[in-house]
Amino acid sequence: MISLDKRHDPLTNKNLITQLRKKYARTESIDLNTSENLFKDSLKKYKKRNTNSLEWFKYATKSLVIKKARYKDVDTTDWDKDEQEHIYPRWISKLNEQYEMLYRYIKEEVNVLDYGAVGDGRTDNTEALKKAIGKGRVIVRIPAGKFITKGIKLPSWTIFLGEGKGETTLKLHDDCPKAEWLITNKNHFKGNRNIAVKGMTLDWNLERLDPEEKTSAGNNRSSCLTFANVTYGWMFDLEAVNPGLHGFDVSSSLYTYLGDGTRSRGGSKYIWLDNLNGYGFGDDGITTHHSEYIFISNSHMCDPSGRSHKKGFSNSNGIEIDDGSHNVWLLNNSTARCFGGVEIKAHHNASAASNVHIYGHLSVNDNRSYNFRHIGHHKDIDPESKTAHHISATNLFSIAPIYTELYKDSTPRGLVVSGYNHVVINGLTVLGDRTYNYDGNPVIAIQYRAHNVILNDVVVKDFTTSGPAVKVYGGPHRPNDITLQSIRCDHFFTKAIDIATDIEQALTDEIVIEKETSNTT
Repeated sequence: MISLDKRHDPLTNKNLITQLRKKYARTESIDLNTSENLFKDSLKKYKKRNTNSLEWFKYATKSLVIKKARYKDVDTTDWDKDEQEHIYPRWISKLNEQYEMLYRYIKEEVNVLDYGAVGDGRTDNTEALKKAIGKGRVIVRIPAGKFITKGIKLPSWTIFLGEGKGETTLKLHDDCPKAEWLITNKNHFKGNRNIAVKGMTLDWNLERLDPEEKTSAGNNRSSCLTFANVTYGWMFDLEAVNPGLHGFDVSSSLYTYLGDGTRSRGGSKYIWLDNLNGYGFGDDGITTHHSEYIFISNSHMCDPSGRSHKKGFSNSNGIEIDDGSHNVWLLNNSTARCFGGVEIKAHHNASAASNVHIYGHLSVNDNRSYNFRHIGHHKDIDPESKTAHHISATNLFSIAPIYTELYKDSTPRGLVVSGYNHVVINGLTVLGDRTYNYDGNPVIAIQYRAHNVILNDVVVKDFTTSGPAVKVYGGPHRPNDITLQSIRCDHFFTKAIDIATDIEQALTDEIVIEKETSNTT
């Protein structure tokens, strides 16, 4: 059984996923082309829901902080490969051009030691860091050591560069309020551009708070690194330690909750997060809000504290694509022992994350490895979501989902789809623990008004105490237009799939329960 701790090197994720894929070979090829074709085929069935605009007067009074969510339907996953078989979203060239421009705009390179900084783990370096950063257009080098600060604000055209995770450490001062960010951009409301933070450990200094105290102060504060209203940003080779809220947050100026169909103004866009580690987070390891064109790759998030929530009700996810996020790509990431490994969602009074595409993910001992939902838009008495649509996921692994103290009443699942329209899962392997009690619960659940969902090429093994491998729930808030094809289970299952009799347009093909094989010598 795979075990991923907080020191796991996420740059090995691609090889781990490749090895698992070979070990649990599936019946069909799993690649971008297959997912792309399924996505396009299912789009033909996709019917956009009515998007009633806000009543004019209400919108006018709120327009300083929100805008209408004018999402266009998409007809592609927008993944591509280069000659070396490296996978990337097609728009990444625009971000690469801006990265080169950032270096061209830099006027000088400085070392914080020359401004009086001391990396002894005791000295307050706040003023020295401010002087080194200045007004930007600078590479600020931070050597090995532990540098205490009361918070860092980065202007546009800045590269903030350490010697690597565990070598350069920035830590919040003991006197910092709970609302403080360790690093953020300088102007959340006017916005900033072309900022890179690279090569360091970010310690939010959770120990300064009372052990029983809730760890977050609300909105997008209390995090290790937040980009709010940043255009063109890079978070590379970083570690987030025990943040009060989030490890890494790609955000808008403010989180707003003013209705499905709205997004906050001041969202970030064109942000790349790569080779990130995080643990001990009060809410989520990596999160996005009201932002777009985000690429999250080769990162590992694990072991949240959940302390920004009420005990036992901690929706603490490894990677969360949240309210109003749009156009997000995830590549070869991993999560462990979180409530959700990857959660794509929104609160009831915000727009859902939309047009999200995953290629390669390894979830180990998360309670719900992959959880897609728009809260408050699930039941037949709820308004139908205007924005929860367009998800594709390829080559996913769920290893031994478990119960968790983070959210005590949540049953383990490899995958849950609720309320989303146009979802394609191509290549999902869920491996259980034969000694674990899954209490007869299903491994995969499709429920709560999900529409146009395709599961293709799914393997479910080693669940001795679960219910069916895939359950499609019925009732007044039943899903519809569900396709299950190439589903393969081992002999521990007496029933591979369970589809409620009132489901409309359910299609199944190639559902196989393998016979038990005896070992011979």
